[in-house]
Amino acid sequence: MYYSNPVISGFHPDPSVCRVGEDYYLVTSSFEYFPGVPLFHSKDLVNWKQVGHVLTKTEQLDLKNAGSSGGIYAPTIRYHNGVFYMTTTNVSSGGNFYVHTDDPLGTWSDPIYVDQPGIDPDLFFDEDGTVYYTTSYDASGQGAYQSRIDVKTGKRLSDVTLVWKGTGGKYPEAPHLYRIGDWYYLMISEGGTEYAHMVTVARSKKPDGPFESCPYNPILSHRSLLNSIQATGHADLVQTLDGNWWAVFLGIRPIGYPPHHHLGRETFLAPVSWTDDGWPIIGDNGTVSETMPAGNLPLQAKPAPQVRDDFNGTTLASYWTFLRSPIPENWSLSDKSGSLTLYGSPVTLNEASSPAFVGRRQQHFDCRVATHLTFAPQQDGEEAGITVFMNERFHYEMAVTRIAGERKLIFRRRLGTLWKIENEIPWSSDSVILTIQADKTDYVFGFSESGKEPFWFGKGECGLLATEVAGGFTGVFIAMYATGNGMRSISPAHFDWFDYQASDVE
Repeated sequence: MYYSNPVISGFHPDPSVCRVGEDYYLVTSSFEYFPGVPLFHSKDLVNWKQVGHVLTKTEQLDLKNAGSSGGIYAPTIRYHNGVFYMTTTNVSSGGNFYVHTDDPLGTWSDPIYVDQPGIDPDLFFDEDGTVYYTTSYDASGQGAYQSRIDVKTGKRLSDVTLVWKGTGGKYPEAPHLYRIGDWYYLMISEGGTEYAHMVTVARSKKPDGPFESCPYNPILSHRSLLNSIQATGHADLVQTLDGNWWAVFLGIRPIGYPPHHHLGRETFLAPVSWTDDGWPIIGDNGTVSETMPAGNLPLQAKPAPQVRDDFNGTTLASYWTFLRSPIPENWSLSDKSGSLTLYGSPVTLNEASSPAFVGRRQQHFDCRVATHLTFAPQQDGEEAGITVFMNERFHYEMAVTRIAGERKLIFRRRLGTLWKIENEIPWSSDSVILTIQADKTDYVFGFSESGKEPFWFGKGECGLLATEVAGGFTGVFIAMYATGNGMRSISPAHFDWFDYQASDVE
């Protein structure tokens, strides 16, 4: 039996995993998107279902001042004595903190902050009850720093000390501490979360070191290799019921030459083997592929994906997110039954703020997205439509708007300082179906009336929204949005349904 990588596609970086009995729970970074820290569940480590988010309340997650690729950095999830813990960093507000719960599918606690600098925090519960908090100092670039804390209060019980500098690669980060047998293993990532990314490990007889570096480092890296998966790193280990070890980690799938990636950093899976002298090695001598042997994993049937969201519920599906802290008056599921209603605020997609924006990650290169919009703009500047969005400086959109008293349908591209409406036509109808057809190289935008094939209206290159061009740590979102372009709209935008369909060949 084999499985396919990535196991969670699209923008889901910095994975962390824990096992409770036969159940696995996994979290990833979310940066400036709300709710924060997507939460997944699996029975086999391969087939994951998103079951919610960890940070669902504004009291837990303040993103008002988060710039692009700010907000929530790498989380760690752990389970100890019947309690789940998730620790992370809000780099835009408050620093390092953790939350906890008895039920991961329920509400998590308010944040408990830890007075410790750095990012990528890790919680380790030792057998004697001591709790170790380990972070990486991003600014100094020196390595993994550690303290002991009171897990009930977050208060430090010791000074923060440097425990391992790594092997010399830049940006030693993403520390995770484990006790396996008689050894404490400290695993980190080095080289930066780009093409030189790698995972390294050290061990000690004590949790605070001194740590001895693994002679086989890096234990995972695709640097300088001709492989369809690149930038592998930021790993976390988990032991299955049968005693075997596996690793989840991030990677990218670049396109073209020079290589570029737009789906973001994704979550991959690989087996872990152990050398005769007791060191872990991830994958096939530190490398992985898109098709991997499943070993003894009890592979489950993969459920058919849901294509259409009719917005008939009282809450949004777990894959929908807002851009930064949501503003309640900007959206509603009840103002028009069976529709998502957006009310355009003065904020546009060109600002690092909180527009009326409800989006989902693009998770497949080849996909078709469509939504039915009902919108009758009454004021100049009112606009609503669909966007392919990397950040406020790089995005494409197709929308209905009103310009100089005339209602129009437009296709627009924003690429850095270059901004242009590429196509526009008069539009008299109150409703339209907006469609995006994507492949590895292009987004093609079209519109239609109900029951008719789209008229293709504009095109944008995927590569111009790639991280190598647009920068940052996130990936492409496809979103419904509305704006008053500097003023609050008086005209609601009703999205009656939204389709996301991946190609069968994917």
